[in-house]
Amino acid sequence: MLNDSKTEVIHLSSQFVKTLPLPPLTIGNAAIDPSTSARDLGVVIDSALNMKEHVKALTRSASFAIYKIGKICKYLDSKSTEHLVHAFVTSRLDCCNSLLFGLPKHQIAKLQRIQNSAARLVSRAKYRDHMKPVLYDLHWLPIEQRIVYKVLLITFKALHDLAPLYLKELVNTYQPTRSLRSTTQKLLSVRKCNTKFYGERAFCNAAPVLWNSLPIQLRSADSINHFKSILKTHLFTNAFSDVS
Repeated sequence: MLNDSKTEVIHLSSQFVKTLPLPPLTIGNAAIDPSTSARDLGVVIDSALNMKEHVKALTRSASFAIYKIGKICKYLDSKSTEHLVHAFVTSRLDCCNSLLFGLPKHQIAKLQRIQNSAARLVSRAKYRDHMKPVLYDLHWLPIEQRIVYKVLLITFKALHDLAPLYLKELVNTYQPTRSLRSTTQKLLSVRKCNTKFYGERAFCNAAPVLWNSLPIQLRSADSINHFKSILKTHLFTNAFSDVS
């Protein structure tokens, strides 16, 4: 049963196509006007699915957490500060972050600045210090790699019956029409998509593209703990290949 006072209506459409405004929807005795964004399971969904509102809300809440931790960090050692950062900042950045795959670089950069601030707090680095070596020393994956990590982890779970059925149905093993060497490579079928901004961001397209780009050793991992370990090492090595 719907609660009239708490019900939100949102009309999802492409940001590249003009659509007519949706008229108010009557729920019970209330006429509810469509919202431009709505919160669901902690994620702010906007009508164009460009995740701008979610990134804005995320940076605001994480920045406030960093500010509060910064107020007491002089009384804490580095390890205790890092625990607080992971509890109140990193957890926010990682929550449902697979939805952020394929977003424009300037959106990801906003979240990267939050992680940089958190790393600066833990390491006591100066404001002008270059942050890539700091992230390397902390052994933190940058934001973009964290997003890829989450998508690939969900893919692994879907392939090994550790994910819900609706996710498992979105990934299919590549089956060539004749016997080829790729048959034993544990590849996934890549679907054709008509749009870059929406189609290539969808899990059914992003998952096989990312999965097929992994070395065969990762695709052949036999346990989730082993996969998580070698995947992080692989992404970390690629992210910091220019850091000695």
